[in-house]
Amino acid sequence: MRVLVTGGAGYIGSHTTLALLEQGHEVLVVDDLSNSSPESLRRVGELAGREPGFVEANVRDEQALDAAFASFRPEAVIHFAGWKAVGESTQIPLTYYRENLGSTFTLLEAMGRHDCHTIVFSSSATVYGELSEPPFREDAPTGATNPYGRTKHMVEQVLADVSASDPELRVGVLRYFNPIGAHASGRIGEDPKGIPNNLLPFVAQVATGRREKLMVFGDDYPTPDGTGTRDYIHVVDLAAGHLAALDYLGSHDGHHVWNLGTGRPASVLEIVKAYQEASGVAIPYEVVARRPGDVASSFADPSLAEQELGWRAERSIADACADTFRWQSENPNGFAGA
Repeated sequence: MRVLVTGGAGYIGSHTTLALLEQGHEVLVVDDLSNSSPESLRRVGELAGREPGFVEANVRDEQALDAAFASFRPEAVIHFAGWKAVGESTQIPLTYYRENLGSTFTLLEAMGRHDCHTIVFSSSATVYGELSEPPFREDAPTGATNPYGRTKHMVEQVLADVSASDPELRVGVLRYFNPIGAHASGRIGEDPKGIPNNLLPFVAQVATGRREKLMVFGDDYPTPDGTGTRDYIHVVDLAAGHLAALDYLGSHDGHHVWNLGTGRPASVLEIVKAYQEASGVAIPYEVVARRPGDVASSFADPSLAEQELGWRAERSIADACADTFRWQSENPNGFAGA
């Protein structure tokens, strides 16, 4: 199958692009490299034995996207491209609405013009907000607590409405929880530009000396140790979930929503402990004020994905910490050190 992957040079996108290539698909990545590196795609090609196609462009660029569709003629799209930091989204909400919604509008319009009728969308557990209690099921009430989550929620609604209006469109919405880990080779992993917004890459950078200490945002949540708990899922398992969704849509019409998570929450301090055990390095940390938009606990009920997609998370937090330590140790400056 010919699959166009938006944001395919990024963390989750690169691992999914590798999985697609390994499964024999043809892949074209469209990415503006605003929070990623072309080196990730070079290494994906190295691992897969063949490189994906690549177009450097923002997905909101209608002309560039049209040209990509016309030349590649994709049969399906996996849509990762977007801005993704909860805290940052509260500071520059207009940028998040413009980028995350605008890119989706441009993408869906291009799909319509070029007879591409299958899309897998990278959504987020943030859409559950505080209206539901974990473990979250796909039919739980939704209502995000921050601009980032609201953009994901809005895109989900757009996809549902467009799907209802177009019986040919097949939509898979993947609400995934907290991706961590790296490829077991140590060749690709999470390489955020600037200060990491996600927990494990920050911990990893503290371990290698790039950061002085970890900031723990609040220790007064109603959780076992007071720090926020999340459902941490290995990025390789997550990539496999995208391929499972793509396979499912090959024989199922309509609009579908699945959680991708483990169903087992872990706290910030549990992650710190697991990484210390994997690396043998002490992780200094400081407890600071809660971060705007964060919730106390978020974890999945992943049973629907197992039932319909035949997918389940197989890798542990210890696996993810070991893989992250390998990636960070071998690439202390990320892809910039290549």
